[in-house]
Amino acid sequence: MSSKARPRFQSLRRLAATVVVVGAAMLAGAFQTMPDGRPTPSGQPVPRWLSLKSSEVHARFGPGLDHRILWEYRVSGLPVQVIAETTEWRKICDPRGAVAWVHRSVVSGRRSVFNASEAEIPIHANRSDSSPVRARLSPRSLVALGECEEGWCRVGARRLRGWVRESAVFGTQARPLCNAARPAGTGRR
Repeated sequence: MSSKARPRFQSLRRLAATVVVVGAAMLAGAFQTMPDGRPTPSGQPVPRWLSLKSSEVHARFGPGLDHRILWEYRVSGLPVQVIAETTEWRKICDPRGAVAWVHRSVVSGRRSVFNASEAEIPIHANRSDSSPVRARLSPRSLVALGECEEGWCRVGARRLRGWVRESAVFGTQARPLCNAARPAGTGRR
């Protein structure tokens, strides 16, 4: 190999190695699995968190318009956990532990958290119980979710920004909250 061709060959080898690494990373993301081990149609992980886009979302017994409507969600921004999915439908677990199917067009990747308890949750200035309390999240209230780190989540509403304990709110848990094998319509309290 000539001395002029050697640098070009090394550049091509580096480019090929980069393409292989990027391709492997893309394939790894494309093969997310559902609880039963099948790949997810969306390529997104299950469970994962989404929120309802509107204040009129039909909860159905199964994945399709031919399945009966079980109830209607009337809270835009409500966090729900996707526990299974088809190409067009998401099987969700809501704050009451109910399981239902909703169409993918009525959920959003915009994250929020919900105070499902009957007590106020303090919103602190920093990630510490000893930091000043800026506000309190009322029972049955929603706030936008930022990042979570070290057991604390950054939340915001209008001009307010602060931190809540991750364990105090609904919408951050990594583990599935409802069994994906459970039929829709169960668990509603």
